[in-house]
Amino acid sequence: MRGSTVNSTQGGFHKHAEILNRHLGSRHLLLMLSSFVGIFTALAAYILKWLIETIRTLLIEGLNVDNANWLFLIFPVIGILITALFIKYIVRDDIGHGVTKILFAISRRQGQIKPHNCWSSIIASSITIGFGGSVGAESPIVLTGSAIGSSLGKIFHVDQKTLMILIGCGAAGAIAGVFKAPFAGLLFTMEVLMLDMTMSSLLPLLISCITASLLTTALSGSTVLFTYHPTIYTIERVPSTILLGIFCGLVSLYFTKAMNGIENVFRKIDNMYIKLLLGGSFLSLLIFLFPPLYGEGYDSINIILNGNPIELLNNSIFEGNAQMLFPMLGFIMLTKVIATTSTTGAGGCGGLFAPSLFLGCISGYVFAHLWNGFGLLSDVSPQNYALLGMAGVMTAIMQSPLTSVFLIAELTGGYSMLVPLLIITVSSYLTIYTFEPHSIYATRLAKKGELITHHKDHAILTLLTLDSVIDKQCPRVDPEEKLGKLVNFFAREKAEIFAVVDGLGTLRGVINLANIRKVIFRQELYHVLNATQLMEEPLGIVYIDESMTTVMEHFESTGADALPVLDKSNKFIGFIDKTQLYSAYRQMLVDFSED
Repeated sequence: MRGSTVNSTQGGFHKHAEILNRHLGSRHLLLMLSSFVGIFTALAAYILKWLIETIRTLLIEGLNVDNANWLFLIFPVIGILITALFIKYIVRDDIGHGVTKILFAISRRQGQIKPHNCWSSIIASSITIGFGGSVGAESPIVLTGSAIGSSLGKIFHVDQKTLMILIGCGAAGAIAGVFKAPFAGLLFTMEVLMLDMTMSSLLPLLISCITASLLTTALSGSTVLFTYHPTIYTIERVPSTILLGIFCGLVSLYFTKAMNGIENVFRKIDNMYIKLLLGGSFLSLLIFLFPPLYGEGYDSINIILNGNPIELLNNSIFEGNAQMLFPMLGFIMLTKVIATTSTTGAGGCGGLFAPSLFLGCISGYVFAHLWNGFGLLSDVSPQNYALLGMAGVMTAIMQSPLTSVFLIAELTGGYSMLVPLLIITVSSYLTIYTFEPHSIYATRLAKKGELITHHKDHAILTLLTLDSVIDKQCPRVDPEEKLGKLVNFFAREKAEIFAVVDGLGTLRGVINLANIRKVIFRQELYHVLNATQLMEEPLGIVYIDESMTTVMEHFESTGADALPVLDKSNKFIGFIDKTQLYSAYRQMLVDFSED
């Protein structure tokens, strides 16, 4: 009875959605949905932040935080365990790497994001971060926002292009809401999600960003995340800013390569509890040695920006020894990637926004003191360069220079630093791009040819799935079938090429009617020749997991009109026809180009 009530409620909701869809034009519907996405995403971001603070408050209530406490070494491991159990037994799906999942949904799943992502990432990341995991909350909320956009789009039965815009609205609204940074949210969708900024998408994205930012401000106040008062930036500091950008690019390259390597180690471990033991041990050890690695790290950023870095030594084994500040900061730069990857690899849930800001702040501060120590040109402000370092490292890790510039400016109110922010982001981006052409989110997808880019031809080929253009109902021939029966079979079918497939589904060869015309009408051979004797090797073979770019290359190199497609176990699936492929490509081009 209860189930029928729920179903009737959902049916009524979908009915109202269909009525709105009929009475509103597609343009007005998109604008309305983008505002809803902004509202729901801002509420989700507020709930996530509230949960993190509530868990953190409940844990430390009654503890003496001014002295070292062994519970702070245990809390993160407990949080990771609870998160891992929640994901395994309740969610039952992988919810890590939120931004990567969005990129995959846009490129290979046509905007389909599972509905549970509307809430699962909020719960999982709040537990991980609230208990002290060394990750950020922003990537999970970006996945949540995009899932909200995807779910609303499916409810209102919008087309694929509109669905992608709503996913972008969710991601943009998430950044705008969690950081109160509407410009950064808008630019994030362009640089990281790589959605094109046409007039059809720009206005909905702006509506989502502004709505989310205003609602978050109304709920939590207008204070900025980081309190900071920049000093005057002069022209003599341009060389040091460029060098800081190069330094941040190299630090980010180390972070990216180390993270991929450590993740591969955890990926090879199947047992959840072994992962927890390995990751938890590393994380606890690092927090014991370097307490600033506990949690998101935003408190540490504020300490540095306010000129009180010596406070970072509190509760550490170096407390009271000011000379150990810079060695400790150097070790933190090296080990932050281990702490972050240990958190996620062990089963926790979190993102890279906070770690990149934290690492950038420390990198900029350390660089400034090294620069001043060598006495090169004019001295620089450590606080200014800590701020610039945040933009430099975030730019290089995410390959998003404009997002980083406006995010740092909006987070700190430091619009007076726009020029040096632009300088360092360009320098950092060019440095990382020399070694790694894709962001940390996009590397794995790019290697598989599953990444949307701003190159329109490549974008269309990425959106065009191989599965959608395969003829799976193509005629198949048994290898022992005699020519006499084959002639009757050929006469009934309209195909020109036939697959010779055995009982196990293995492709033995292909029969091309154009190549057997000399024998096809010789009745004396009808009971002599069979399919095996008539078949030939295909000009090429396509595998189901190959990218469309690779498929196009197969057609170009072989000159074939049709190619067989095999699955991972070499079983025949069907044919892909070049004419049909180009027809689908042209239709996708028309849809993609409509404004």
